[in-house]
Amino acid sequence: MLTNLTIALDMMGGDYGPRSSIPAAVQAVNANTNLRLILCGNQQVILKELEALDSVSHPRLIIRHCSEVVTNACEPALAVRSKKDSSMRVALDLVKSGEAQACVSSGNTGALFFMAHYVLKMLPGVKRPALISAVPTERKNPVYLLDLGANVHCDAQTLYQFGIMGSVVAGQALGCDNPRVSLLNIGSEDIKGHEGIKQAAQLMQQCEYLNYTGYSEGSDIFSGKADVIVCEGFVGNVALKTCEGIAKLIMHKLTKALHKHFLYKSLAFLLRPVIKKLYKRVNPDQYNGASLVGLRGIVVKSHGNASPKAFHAAIDEAAREVERQLPEKIAAIFEQTHPTTK
Repeated sequence: MLTNLTIALDMMGGDYGPRSSIPAAVQAVNANTNLRLILCGNQQVILKELEALDSVSHPRLIIRHCSEVVTNACEPALAVRSKKDSSMRVALDLVKSGEAQACVSSGNTGALFFMAHYVLKMLPGVKRPALISAVPTERKNPVYLLDLGANVHCDAQTLYQFGIMGSVVAGQALGCDNPRVSLLNIGSEDIKGHEGIKQAAQLMQQCEYLNYTGYSEGSDIFSGKADVIVCEGFVGNVALKTCEGIAKLIMHKLTKALHKHFLYKSLAFLLRPVIKKLYKRVNPDQYNGASLVGLRGIVVKSHGNASPKAFHAAIDEAAREVERQLPEKIAAIFEQTHPTTK
């Protein structure tokens, strides 16, 4: 474990801003004695929230005042041009300068994507960054799904690069040398899908680094048949949010059914440990924190409506990525595999 870990937080982003990010930050530093957090945002607002938690004088919570906020309605290009003192921009600048090793934001996804691209730049040979996150499966290990919305449309070369980056992420996270990589498609047969998908499949098949296993359908996401599933950002974002919605629906229906009749209530009491374990397994909060991979720095995107628990999970994800040195490892693989870097 790193003994000197500094992460910059965009405290003002998301639906709840400091009401969510401040409790998460306090929980994170209390849980990890090696962690130092730079809280980027309106100083007065941050201090008020810290006072409520009796944490104003915490030695590992450093406030960096910012006079601007990137709202959810802000156009990405405008945010890059005119929001230079926003909490999002300052957090990214801290990563660029080396003062922080990673940043976390639950703010405007489009603005974060463009701003991170502008401030941190791409790794050599990488065309586009991608959002990647873990999704639970039937098996012990999760599957890593990308892209989750950073790129609505992707050509074959971009999907191929996503496969490489996803393989690096899954390999580091799962501790395996040869992660199984699949392409999300409307069928498992070779003839299915549009030309871009078919061309991406050919590129993956020809890449000696990738353990490409063919197409996956939407119903395969939870099966554990692949360690990495690659798709366009539009498809990935819809798939991820559908997964989260299904998890919430199952728990809602189960809880409602178990409290409907007296006999079911008795059964619920007996099954409480099992239900708690199931909820912990599928609860989207613990998987919060999609990584924007392909950049010369570590950026983690939290859900805009993240609870303190979920935002804390995103901070933990950023800390893990710093320890795994993902940008350096992705850059090394691209030097070996990607034609434009040879």
